[in-house]
Amino acid sequence: MFENALIRRDIPAGRKITYKMLISVGLIALAVILPQVIHLALGQPGGVKWLPMYLPVLIGGCLLGTEWGLAVGILSPLLSFLITSAIGTPMPLAARLPFMIAELAVFAAVSGLFTKRISENGLWAFPAVITAQIAGRAVFLGLTAVTQSFTQFTVPMIWGQIKTGFIGLAVQALLVPVIMIGLRKLMIRDKENE
Repeated sequence: MFENALIRRDIPAGRKITYKMLISVGLIALAVILPQVIHLALGQPGGVKWLPMYLPVLIGGCLLGTEWGLAVGILSPLLSFLITSAIGTPMPLAARLPFMIAELAVFAAVSGLFTKRISENGLWAFPAVITAQIAGRAVFLGLTAVTQSFTQFTVPMIWGQIKTGFIGLAVQALLVPVIMIGLRKLMIRDKENE
């Protein structure tokens, strides 16, 4: 969606990359900070219920497309782990990190597949987010099934966490499209005002 707005404004390639990089950095920072805020306010169960890192990743996919969104999806849990490990309490935990990287990469990549459609009609953000959520959670569950014999995660454990996170997913399935529709209108209005 953002790429189409930049093309409409005839922004040079170098500036496009700069803008996308700045937005990506902002979304990754939000993906690191938001879970900390939720965990401080609601504890660890709040993170499992509200899935705060997923929100900026879904926005990244819908807004920036598959490639840039994928970078946001991969780097968000990785940088969160590195930063919070330096502080003393890693989030996500090391054992969970590879699963979250895979899951959030899928979230971003799948939602990013819809970015052109979202730029044409903001309502496409609804199927983009829901499809990404289903695919990402399925990947997490599938990886758990494949690796449960040598990791601490089991399918029933992860399925329980997925059920707990339905509330967060539902909120994000509404909130992310509303944000995308608003951003789309803002980008179109800005172009019309030029």
